[in-house]
Amino acid sequence: MQLPPKVTERAFERLSEIGAGAEGKALRVAVEGGGCSGFQYDIKLDEPAEDDLVLEGHGERVVVDSISLPFLSNAVIDFSEELIGARFVIQNPNATSSCGCGTSFSM
Repeated sequence: MQLPPKVTERAFERLSEIGAGAEGKALRVAVEGGGCSGFQYDIKLDEPAEDDLVLEGHGERVVVDSISLPFLSNAVIDFSEELIGARFVIQNPNATSSCGCGTSFSM
């Protein structure tokens, strides 16, 4: 059974800090072919579309399109702040391997 991805409190808080919802934007998490491992994440602020799954919290939205959704089943969308920088990260149980860049994976 496919479960939708989860979004952490920290990720929603970061969207609120950058004012995404106030501008009518959502964080789009998509999976595309390519990258060093076969698939890669495309994470950006975008307008929600009609066929998107919308995950809401703190007045903010994270959207996933219907094609990317199976690849993100049961994944966790988080925001990470490290010495090398701050970014949205995906913890994906479906990925069999991933790459050091953190945006590419294989299944």
